Amino acid sequence: MTDKPETERVDCTDCFALPGPDNTRIAYVKTGGAISETWHTPECPALVIMEINMEEGSKRVREQEAWAQGVFPTAHERLKKAAAALPADTAAQPFVDALTELVQAQAETTGFVVLHRWAEILERHFPPELPDPDRTTE
Repeated sequence: MTDKPETERVDCTDCFALPGPDNTRIAYVKTGGAISETWHTPECPALVIMEINMEEGSKRVREQEAWAQGVFPTAHERLKKAAAALPADTAAQPFVDALTELVQAQAETTGFVVLHRWAEILERHFPPELPDPDRTTE
């Protein structure tokens, strides 16, 4: 059985609310697992500002997502065309191939390309240098 983390109560400097059924509790989990909570009255200005900021942030994220969903497919096509137009023997080829594959991986998911997928792609295009058996050192 694990110990329940200690909850630190931080008083709101606007309304000084105490825990209660009519008040709102805002809680955060801090790095390390500690919990911090602040209680607010329904008319607390700090709570109203926090709610407005959260709503605005959410709206901004939805707008950015809609824009990206519209732009990404055509930008992806431009990347593929530009990559295909490069000569195959250029020194930049591994970078072009890795970028093209990473963008394709992003196109195939609805979230973020996970770290292990990044690692697979980068390992394939930039493998670690293996020792050359024909080369000797003294």
